[in-house]
Amino acid sequence: MDTTKKYLDELTYKIIGCAIELHKQLGPGLLENVYHKCFIHELYLKKLDFVSQILTPINYKGIFLEADLRLGCNGRESYYN
Repeated sequence: MDTTKKYLDELTYKIIGCAIELHKQLGPGLLENVYHKCFIHELYLKKLDFVSQILTPINYKGIFLEADLRLGCNGRESYYN
């Protein structure tokens, strides 16, 4: 699939829509892990392909540090191919 501006705009619109729906349903003040689990469910309901809790290496001045840094959600490569 060719990645076009229109395609990325539509994808962005869907993802932001998931976040807005989540906020409408839950409102503010909950812990991040609650929002994360609900956001994953919203992405699933919209049939958006993603991966969750990706361990991310930290390169600090040429060395890789062992730290538990995770990306919350990320679109799979199929979005971009």
